[in-house]
Amino acid sequence: MNAMLAALEALTDRDTNRRDVAADTLGDLLRGTALDTDTARLVVGRLVSLAVNEPVTTVRESALNAISEAFNHHRLPLDLVEPLAAAMPTMERELLEHALYILGASHDPHAHLLIEPFLRHPDPQVREDARLAAAEITASEDPTHNS
Repeated sequence: MNAMLAALEALTDRDTNRRDVAADTLGDLLRGTALDTDTARLVVGRLVSLAVNEPVTTVRESALNAISEAFNHHRLPLDLVEPLAAAMPTMERELLEHALYILGASHDPHAHLLIEPFLRHPDPQVREDARLAAAEITASEDPTHNS
């Protein structure tokens, strides 16, 4: 728990490397099973804020990657990650890949509205990532689908 608290505090450090390492550390915690759902939601909420407000691309990518890890063990609501949508038009392709995955991993049908504009993105890889994210939501809506 001390590592988590230290990492959460370091997310606001002035040093870029400390913010990046903190996001990675939180991703490691989210990848495992040590955090309960409420704690995972707290951590993801802080990482979403970092991903939206962070000016350094590498730190944003670490935050988005960490958020992605949370979906391996926790079902998280769309409203927790929805603030990412406001930042997505300014994201590079690599960041969009993570953000689109996160929206799809929410399995919330309302995420379709956030994903849909990227189905017409000029970059074919972004379009494919958006298609996969939308398909993940559609598959989760299908009662015969076993994921």
